[in-house]
Amino acid sequence: MSNPPPLTGSCLCGAVRFEAHGPRRPVIVCHCGQCRKWSGHQVAATAVSRDGLRLIESRGLKWYRSSDFAQRGFCAECGSSLFWQHDTEDHTSIMAGTLDAPTGLETGSHIYVADCGDYYTIEEGLPQFEQGGGGGDDKA
Repeated sequence: MSNPPPLTGSCLCGAVRFEAHGPRRPVIVCHCGQCRKWSGHQVAATAVSRDGLRLIESRGLKWYRSSDFAQRGFCAECGSSLFWQHDTEDHTSIMAGTLDAPTGLETGSHIYVADCGDYYTIEEGLPQFEQGGGGGDDKA
């Protein structure tokens, strides 16, 4: 089976533009407190292998070490939340909202539902995990 065509994406201002090549994971929706603080709400992300993420424009890309095992990529010019990387994993999570349509992606599950904000409810129908799991990352 061949790889799907690359996805393209960017931050709001275009100071970070990228392509995502190769197989990608279903979208995981993370409700952890750090993701909600970082994005202003829950985070929805897919992932590709680290070598499958190709930066076309990176002048605005900055990385923030959010824990002792992970970092988050964002645009320093417009503030867009873009990427999440675990230090020992061979993939990069890409915020689904930064991708250009059509993506062909589907949501697979919700993680860290125990940390869900008190101002919304999670719709039934997809697997839900109290912590990480279900193909998701241990976000931090």
